[in-house]
Amino acid sequence: MKNPYYPYPVRIDDIVVETEDKNLKTFKFSFLNPEDEEKFAYRPGQFAELSVTGLGEIPIGIASSPTEKGFVKFTVNKVGKVTTHLHRMKVGDIMGIRGPLGNWYPWENLKGKNVVIIGGGFAFTTLRSSIIYMLENREDFGDIHVIYGARSPGMLLYRDELAEWEKRDDINMHITVDAADDPDWKYNVGFVPTITEEKAPEADENTYAIVCGPPIMIKFTQPVLDNRGYGHDHIIMSLENRMKCGIGMCSHCNVGPVFVCKDGPVFTLDQLNRLPKEY
Repeated sequence: MKNPYYPYPVRIDDIVVETEDKNLKTFKFSFLNPEDEEKFAYRPGQFAELSVTGLGEIPIGIASSPTEKGFVKFTVNKVGKVTTHLHRMKVGDIMGIRGPLGNWYPWENLKGKNVVIIGGGFAFTTLRSSIIYMLENREDFGDIHVIYGARSPGMLLYRDELAEWEKRDDINMHITVDAADDPDWKYNVGFVPTITEEKAPEADENTYAIVCGPPIMIKFTQPVLDNRGYGHDHIIMSLENRMKCGIGMCSHCNVGPVFVCKDGPVFTLDQLNRLPKEY
């Protein structure tokens, strides 16, 4: 069994600056040892630890889909020592990835169902993974709606892919920004909860919502889903902000009886309702 503390060595193959403030970059990694890619078998919704020798590691949701072969992607927000150093690294540099870690969105339960993806800001990373996974397995799912928002057009992630998805007729894209100063902006203007109220389909037993975003977005989106009839066992959330060591050893992710790193980060709202409101 592989030592859970030991990262796989990877090389940075590409770096994309995602946002106009340049604080969000997407890194494309390839594994130095081809067999490590096979060992790093993950599902959309999981995360990994990005490891920089001598500095430490950070938990980040996996932004690529397992259907994308030969690489793995992470979108990194520059907020601390490790992420600042990572933002200074170049194509060709070597570092480590430890994982995959945590659970994933319940794909077996979602087969044949309608799925509403609701995301905001930086938390759209694992939702990108999920969208690509669903589109690559399109026959396994019913209607797909995506509601994604950011503060402004320049803060949206994966803009080229958003434009490609917008052109498809097998996915319903509802892109929004809090405010738009671009006269050519042709999408929605408004906060994610407001657009969810306008665009999300009414709930039934065959419709699930996956929600991932900043706490304030989640706080005001939940009542909207309640009003639209979504049962709490049909609302799936990710506590990405609670992820720490990834294997439940440091206890910093502990919420009541669960360790978010091991038992999560994906939970239904019904499961979260039984936990202390620490999250």
